[in-house]
Amino acid sequence: MKRSSGVRLCATVAVSALSLALVTGCGDKGSDDSKGAPGKDAAKPAAKALSAAELKKLIIAKGDVPGHEVGPVEGGIPAENKVKADDAKCDPLLHALTGIAPGDPAVNTSRMATEVKKDPTDGATSLDDMADGKFEDALKQSMDLDVTVVTLASYDGDGAEQALKSVSDAVKGCAGGFSGQQDGEQGKFTKVAEEKSSGTGDESVAFTATNDAGKDGLMPLHAEVVRHGNTLATYTTINIGAGMAKKAYTVSAPVVKAQAAKLK
Repeated sequence: MKRSSGVRLCATVAVSALSLALVTGCGDKGSDDSKGAPGKDAAKPAAKALSAAELKKLIIAKGDVPGHEVGPVEGGIPAENKVKADDAKCDPLLHALTGIAPGDPAVNTSRMATEVKKDPTDGATSLDDMADGKFEDALKQSMDLDVTVVTLASYDGDGAEQALKSVSDAVKGCAGGFSGQQDGEQGKFTKVAEEKSSGTGDESVAFTATNDAGKDGLMPLHAEVVRHGNTLATYTTINIGAGMAKKAYTVSAPVVKAQAAKLK
C-alpha cells in the first residue's frame, strides 16, 4: 500500500508546534476575534478600524502565494487569556509566536500558508521499497518545509503603533529568554534576538525566539510584525526539518510578499 503523504503529516505537526512553540498542545481556540476598541486619544485624529468583512478580504487566500497551500489555521488560534508569559513584558512575543494579534485590536483574522514540496516517499508502493534508513531520511526531508501562520488585525486610533511598539520593546527586554504557558503547559525560550525585517509596510520588527524543546534540542521560531497604516500583519514561520538539521531559515518571504501586496 502506498505511504501516506509525509508532507501533509509534517505540516500538521508543525502547526501543532506553533502552540507555545513545540512544547504544548492546543488549548481553547478562537479565530476571527472581535474585541472592544481601545480608548481614543482626543488630541489626535482617530483612525477607524476596518470591519471584519473588510479585513477578511485583505488576508491571503487560496492561490495568492506561489508554491504554498493557503487555508484556515489547523486547530485555530489559542485564546489570548490562555497564553501567558511568566514575565508580563514578554507577553507580546509569546502572543506573536502563537498567532495572537498584539495589543487590543478591534478585529482580527488568521490564515495558514504551507509550503508545497514533492513528497519524498512518492514512487514507493510499499515499505519494502525503501532500504533501512531510507524512510527515516525521507521523513526528515518531508519535514523541511515552511509553515506560516498569518494574522491580520485592525485597530482604532494609534492602537497599531502602540501594539507594534510593545513587540519591539519586548524583543529588547526579553533578549535573555523567558518562560510561558498555555493552558498550564510550560515552555521555555532560551534567548530572543532581533532579525532584519522584510522592509514592507510603514514599520516592522522581526525576531527569532529559540525554544528549549527538551530531547529534541534547541529549535528556532521566527516571527515578524509589520504595520500597514492601522493594520498589523503578524507572521510566524516554523520549519521543523530545518530546525532538526540546524539549517537556517527565516519568516517565509513569499508569504510576506503576497500579504503585503494585498495591503497596499
